[in-house]
Amino acid sequence: MRGLIHLYCGDGKGKTTASVGLAVRAAGAGRRVLFVQFLKDGSSSELNVLRAIDGVDVRVCQKHYGFIWEMDEEEFERAAQDYAQLLYGALDAAGQGYGLLVLDEAVSACNCGIISERALLDFFACRPEGLEIVLTGRDPSAALTAAADYITEMKKLRHPYDQGAPARRGVEF
Repeated sequence: MRGLIHLYCGDGKGKTTASVGLAVRAAGAGRRVLFVQFLKDGSSSELNVLRAIDGVDVRVCQKHYGFIWEMDEEEFERAAQDYAQLLYGALDAAGQGYGLLVLDEAVSACNCGIISERALLDFFACRPEGLEIVLTGRDPSAALTAAADYITEMKKLRHPYDQGAPARRGVEF
């Protein structure tokens, strides 16, 4: 059975949360899960739970670079090298018996040029037979949208952040 590609996108809260939910569901069904996170520092609360589940492997970049728009050219190049290593390591590992590969914030990482969209698209074309893949992030390209079998858009109608409220541990991260 061919695994399908899921795309969770939009400006609303819930993209990562939905991918975590699918990871838990897949692990509960006995599937091995590889959960890879880009552009975040690896401290989000949901990762604590995922790390505790048998059969779920979590990978994040060992160094957090902060926001892309705050990086100088040298920092961006180092970040791109580290995130490319994370991506290629995950794509290589995905063929080793995983049933689900989650690439959290991969869409955003592609948009800013920190990882290669072409590498993702090439991988989709030759992915292991039963591997289900999830991508999250804002503003997916036409090519990523065309490659997806599922597209779920989270649309923000209201968010406390708009009124200056900070992100809350256990709710937003």
